[in-house]
Formats: sequence, structure tokens, C-alpha cells
Amino acid sequence: MNVVTVRYFAGAKAAAGIGEEQVAAADVAELKAVLGQRHGPVLHKVLSASTLLVDGLAAKDPATVLPAGVTVEVLPPFAGG
Repeated sequence: MNVVTVRYFAGAKAAAGIGEEQVAAADVAELKAVLGQRHGPVLHKVLSASTLLVDGLAAKDPATVLPAGVTVEVLPPFAGG
């Protein structure tokens, strides 16, 4: 299992209660499952609407492999103008 750094922003940071953590996960689907279990249903809901960037690239496929040491940024939708 690969250990990755997860960085939370905006509503995802509020839902997780932290700004960054280390998580062991092989792919995006497993990462979301682990984070939902670790932080509860509010973060799980935020994750379902968020964009995940794996080393700066959007990971839209849940099967996206997470190599050891990558940074995953959780960007929830936000409004602004």
C-alpha cells in the first residue's frame, strides 16, 4: 500500500478538521473510502463533489493509481466571482 499526502482546502478542510494528513491507499477509490471512514459522512459527501488533484492533475477515474509519495489535493466546489 502506498502512503500519500492529502491536502484539504476550503469546505473539505472544515469537514476533515485538518489541513493535511498521510494516508495509505492504492488508488483514488480506496483513498475516498479510507477518508470517509476516518472523518465521517460530512467529508464523504464533500469528497463525492470534489475534484482530486494527484500531483496537480485531475484524477477523474476512481481507478487512478496513487504512487507512493504523491500529493492529493481535495478541492471542493466553490462559488465566487
